[in-house]
Parts: sequence; C-alpha cells; structure tokens
Amino acid sequence: MSSIETIIDFLEPVNTHELSDDEGYRDTQLGKHIGVYEDHFPDITDADIVLVGCAEARGAAGGLGSSPAPNAVRKVFYALYHWHKDVNLVDVGNVKAGASLADSYAAMRTVVSELVSHGKKVVILGGSHDLTRAQYDVYAADEKIIEMACVDARIDMDFDSVIPEEKFLLDLLTSEPNYVRHYNHIAFQSYMVHPHMLETIDRLRFDCFRVGRVKEQIDEMEPVIRNANLFSFDISAIQYSHAPANHLTPNGLNGEEACTLMQYAGMSPNVSTIGIYGYIPNRDAYELTAKQISHMLWYLMDGVYKGKQEAALDNTDEFNEFKLVFAEIESTFLQSKRTGRWWMQLPEGKYIACSHRDYVIASSNDIPERWLRAVERL
Repeated sequence: MSSIETIIDFLEPVNTHELSDDEGYRDTQLGKHIGVYEDHFPDITDADIVLVGCAEARGAAGGLGSSPAPNAVRKVFYALYHWHKDVNLVDVGNVKAGASLADSYAAMRTVVSELVSHGKKVVILGGSHDLTRAQYDVYAADEKIIEMACVDARIDMDFDSVIPEEKFLLDLLTSEPNYVRHYNHIAFQSYMVHPHMLETIDRLRFDCFRVGRVKEQIDEMEPVIRNANLFSFDISAIQYSHAPANHLTPNGLNGEEACTLMQYAGMSPNVSTIGIYGYIPNRDAYELTAKQISHMLWYLMDGVYKGKQEAALDNTDEFNEFKLVFAEIESTFLQSKRTGRWWMQLPEGKYIACSHRDYVIASSNDIPERWLRAVERL
C-alpha cells in the first residue's frame, strides 16, 4: 500500500452533486477541470495545487464544532471560469473530525504532511484559525526550519485566554524545540493589539506590518510572502463590506488586496502550505465571503501560473545583476528579466527576496531595513 493511500482513512470525499445544480458544470467552469475525491481518490502526480478541507472549529470562541465552510467555498469556487489551463488542481476532500481537537490537529497534520512530501502546494480550507498550529506541525514533524507569514487583524497571542484560536501563536512561537526561523504578521490593526505585544515581537526580530502600511505599499508584501514556507490567512483581516462573515471589525484589507496577497503566495516557490481560516457560513450574507475566498483561490492559481514563468536563480542569463556598495557593505541585487522581481545577497552569500524599493534605498547608500533585519537574524 502506497503512503498516499494511507491518508484516505482520514478523509471524507466531496459530494459534488450538493455543490452544483442538476446540470452540473460547463466545460468552461473550474468544476469540470478539478480532480475531485468523490468515488475514487484522484491522481495527484501532476497537481500544482491540492485542496483539502478541515471543518474543525472547536478551537474558536464559543466552540463552534464542525463548520460547513469548506463546502460553502467549494460551491462558489467550482462555478468560476477556468482560465489557467497550465495549472492543475486536485481536491482531496475534507479531513474527518477527530474525537478531540487534538485528534483533528493530528489528522490534518498527517494528511497535509503526506501531500507536501510529494512536492505539492497544499491549500487548507478551514476551520478556525488555530488550525495554523497543525499546519506548522507539518514542518515541525520533519524538523524543518521555516519562515511563516500570517495575515490577521489581531495577533493571536492572548496570554490570558483559554480559547485556542486566541492564543495559538503564543504556543507555536514559544514551543521547544522550535522551528520558526522568522515570523511575519501582515495587516494587523493597531487598536486590536496590545502595544507590549508588538515590543515583544520586535525583540524577537520578527516583523509586523500594520494594515495601513500594507494598503499603501502592498507590493512590499510580495518578498515577505515569497520568503515564507507557511502562509496563513484569517478572513478577519478583510473588511466587513467585502467579507460579511467577518464580525470582528469593519476595517481591514479590501477584497482586491486579499486576492493580491494570495496571488503572491501562489507565485512563491517556497510557500508549500496555505491556510484560509475563520470563515463561518451562517454569518455570511449572500455568500459574499465564500465568493471572496473563491476569488482568492482563483488568484492563487493565477500566482502559480505566473510563478511557473520564473527562472531559477542560478540561470544567470535570465537576471540583471547589480553590484552595489552601501554603507561600506558590498552586495549584489538580482532582477528577473521575466517577472521583474528582485533578490538581494546577504553577507554569507545567500539571496533573499526583496523589492525594487530595497534596491533604490541601497543605491542611495542607505541600508535597506529588510537587509538589516535579515542580517540581525543570522
């Protein structure tokens, strides 16, 4: 028995008849082009993206139990038009709920670990945001040092809370042994975060980006996400008007900005797991949040398509090379001729993702903050 077959026991198939009308999907819709675990487990050999649902929500405030979120998103996602013929997507169904929250974490980790081991970019449709812990455990089980990027209106490190969704980051970032080399928090809203928490995160040399900064310079988030291995998105980061299931705050990212961040995750060659959490269908209006998430998935596919156009860094003919000296430091910047993306070299020779703005700063004989923070973490 192959290892892929061993995860079938942890999965429930998708009933596509419940997702579409009696006529099914047209040839131009995504539902006709996704390999779905329905009667038989699909072949994932050529898959660029593997979808897996995890309806576990007992870690949320109020202990919501099992959420119908994954299928609610599938219903509208499958109906979208299929544009990316070179991007293969497979849906392996939903992780079965365990007897306890810990059992569900373990089942999700087992399924996602197996899919990642086959070199797949795995998208988890949650479920509450504490499932990010099980997403992290995929890497911890292999003792793999990673970078994380999390999009959320809050920073879930509430010392006083007993609700997993509100404190899972505290457990994740302080567990021993720890495999998080760097953590990035994107689009937090200041009035929802204790100032001392930001000071603590800064002392750890982790990076936090206020929602205003993200909206003003969203392209600066592309290298942040490109460097990450784990990407976690809580829909509370999206404005209520664009995601009515978000009852936490009226403010945040708009729908297009959320899609852009997801596109960046698709373009990244490093991001191997992506979680979309916090969607509660019974709080949704006119399926607008489900539609928002489905559009994010569409842009993820678009990002994977664009990422396929990128050359490997060692293919020197495909990059413009700029050697600079800033603040008496010698470094090299690379710009892709295909996509226009940038990389910069650290003192030990490694290249990390950066932006054109970092190059401009270095050209002005200043040290880019992204370079300085990376060196401090070495």
